[in-house]
Amino acid sequence: MFTIDSVFMFICSLLVLLMTPALALFYGGLVRSKNVLSTTMHSYTSIAVVSIQWVLVGYTLAFGSSFHGIFGGLDFLGLHNVGFEANDKYSSTIPHRMFMMFQMMFAILTPAVMAGAFAERMKFGPFLVFILLWTTFVYDPLAHWVWGVGGWLRELGALDFAGGTVVHIASGVSGLVVSLVLGKRLQSRENTPHHIPLTILGAGLLWFGWFGFNVGSALTLNGVAINVFVTTMIAATASSLSWMLYDWVKHKKPTVLGAATGIIAGLVAITPACGFVNVFSAIIIGLISGIVCNFAVSKLKEKLRYDDTLDAFGLHGFGGIWGALATGLFASKDVNEAGANGLLFGGGFDLIFKQSIAVAATIVFCSILTFIIVKFVNKLVPMRVCEKTEEVGLDLVLHGEKAYNN
Repeated sequence: MFTIDSVFMFICSLLVLLMTPALALFYGGLVRSKNVLSTTMHSYTSIAVVSIQWVLVGYTLAFGSSFHGIFGGLDFLGLHNVGFEANDKYSSTIPHRMFMMFQMMFAILTPAVMAGAFAERMKFGPFLVFILLWTTFVYDPLAHWVWGVGGWLRELGALDFAGGTVVHIASGVSGLVVSLVLGKRLQSRENTPHHIPLTILGAGLLWFGWFGFNVGSALTLNGVAINVFVTTMIAATASSLSWMLYDWVKHKKPTVLGAATGIIAGLVAITPACGFVNVFSAIIIGLISGIVCNFAVSKLKEKLRYDDTLDAFGLHGFGGIWGALATGLFASKDVNEAGANGLLFGGGFDLIFKQSIAVAATIVFCSILTFIIVKFVNKLVPMRVCEKTEEVGLDLVLHGEKAYNN
């Protein structure tokens, strides 16, 4: 049972786990120095809370026997029946428990990404309650829709190879809803990154871990997995270049932060498409994602005046939407027979129509459920920190620590 695929998936699971501490570095460098530890706590407590939630109830809600395509049943409750034999419904070459662990890493990362939208203004206790409820009632059912056997989007034929809708659109849209409910920070226009090298290091580690995220979603080391390796790499580099060039034209100078952020934008956009598109399509997806996400982060955010602290919506929401729709354009059965042909590869409008339904359903579901959850938690315990806490910094007031003791 413990084949080369088991070793492959073990390594990929560790790579995806690395992405959450990497995200802590990426986000940590972008906030003000007085909030770097509180921002880091969002990532690390996501690991702690979601891991336990996942083994107790999350995995069965996402991958258990389907209840009308909406959520999984309780057949895997507390990891009952999740053993060392393969579950042929998901993979015939790796232990069921290995598949469960790989999927756990996705569940952990998603609320950590979302937290970037409302960094620097949420109390820690309510944050813990919120991510527990959000993972249970938003992430788990959505994962079932897209990846679970019998899930309605999977049955519809919508494609999401590694989490464009489940992880990126969900985290971006949900984060925006929370940020709107909480309101703007007191000094939202003074959002100067305090430690860009820290963010650059985080971006590099995210890039490294993303290969486990995308390539591992093949669940076996085959030709599709190798194609994913190439498309993931090339989309990230193309997006970095287009973001950098966009900045160069706009500000007359290419920025290091822009080049690094462009990498993340490209990785987000290629995530749903990576196992279904060829290399040239990946280049186009990457080039466009750098421009689209740059526009969302700079122009759209400024025009609509919302306070998405670390641009979770601009990067992950917009990047995920573009990637999901791009799959409907560029998918090819020559790359992956289990996929479909997109509009530009002879498939007509069928796949892009299905992708549009998946995008719309994800946005509506996440927006409504997240709004209900955040309002509920806010009634139990006010989620927004007071003005004095914002001024002094969340690190010292909420956690009794300072990142830098000069």
